[in-house]
Amino acid sequence: MRAGLGPRHSERGYPPASFLLHVKSWEPGGSRVNSHHCRGPDGWHGGAWAWGPPGWLSHPMAASSAGVFTWVSFPSMPTRRVYCSAVHHDGQLFVLGGCGGSGRALGAAEVLDLQAQCWTALPPLPTPRAGAATLAVGKQILAVGGVDASQSPLASVEIYHVDEGRWEKKAALAQPSMGIAAVQRDGAVYVLGGMGADTSPQALVRVYEPAKDHWQPLPSMPTPCYGASAFLQGNKIFVLALASHPHAGGRQGKLPVTAFEAFDLETKSWTRYPSVPSRRAFASCAMADSIFFSLGGLQQPGPHNFYSRPHFVNTVEMFDPVQGAWCKPSRAIRMREKRADFVAGCLGGYVVAMGGLGNQSCPLDSVEGFSLTRRRWELLPPMPTGRCSCSSCPAPDLLFVIGGVDQGPSGAVEALCLRDAP
Repeated sequence: MRAGLGPRHSERGYPPASFLLHVKSWEPGGSRVNSHHCRGPDGWHGGAWAWGPPGWLSHPMAASSAGVFTWVSFPSMPTRRVYCSAVHHDGQLFVLGGCGGSGRALGAAEVLDLQAQCWTALPPLPTPRAGAATLAVGKQILAVGGVDASQSPLASVEIYHVDEGRWEKKAALAQPSMGIAAVQRDGAVYVLGGMGADTSPQALVRVYEPAKDHWQPLPSMPTPCYGASAFLQGNKIFVLALASHPHAGGRQGKLPVTAFEAFDLETKSWTRYPSVPSRRAFASCAMADSIFFSLGGLQQPGPHNFYSRPHFVNTVEMFDPVQGAWCKPSRAIRMREKRADFVAGCLGGYVVAMGGLGNQSCPLDSVEGFSLTRRRWELLPPMPTGRCSCSSCPAPDLLFVIGGVDQGPSGAVEALCLRDAP
């Protein structure tokens, strides 16, 4: 998910909270959806043709000062899906589980060889699941938690051995959990938060060492939450409990939370930072140049705003750890488009926002980037396929956008990348 998001961005598992927003609106088989899920325009606007690696389909560049970017379209996934888990490993893109048109969790596992441009079906997951936390650890792909076909949280943990082509069940979590945030450091996997079968947010923190096949509990999070974003920076794991891409995560009960906390891996202690200034669901988060970004989302009615209904926002809030404070919100740094349920990442010196849902009647294909040097948002080339509820995955010089919803579950796999220098 998310190239360039600091040393490591979380591979998050998601609860089924927003299945009600997307999956539940599909008719059986996914042949029709409500009007707000119609396909967005695929048109490309002006510019010259961009270079792409051999065998990749390149698209025209948008006419902007950010012309170093282009999109590449990969072969579609054999299985259309939303809420899948994706991880890049050694030139291959692994896509696991997710939900199909029926809204039930899938066991499908597929891998794309980026050089050969070819998908291969893998042995299915032993436990069909959606929204699992997924990471590559050495030559193993780890799938943790998520939800099963009945949308109940899972405690099971499974590892795919890349060299052997087989799945193996491993030590389970102490409690079933969905909406887990996960990072890895030095071969150890840290999982944080989540939501249990009682729908209560969890404050659990656990570390897994594959060689020992054992989960060790760590000091709990100060604020229970699920669907949060976790970033590894130095010896600390920063947890932003506002992010909710692609589900309504970063939540405590029914309301989004705004907690911002860090766990010190050496002292095994938590530090609370000033909370995210505004409360939003379906927002996205990123980290670049040690600055934390909270972007967009769906703002609920409240005593401090005059809206009577939830509304999309283009809010941008930034936290500087050196100053220890959130920068004062400014109209000058707001995103160009109001959006929620979108992919955010960092690439080529830009914080990027892609697709999602906005005030239009269909998913957005628009893309914009915040230049870290010029401190402004600029239009980037639009997505070949407008979508929301996408999964994403980091890879060298690529920002993958995978699956999601257009007219139903999507099989599209596309990546924003940097065009080769002349």
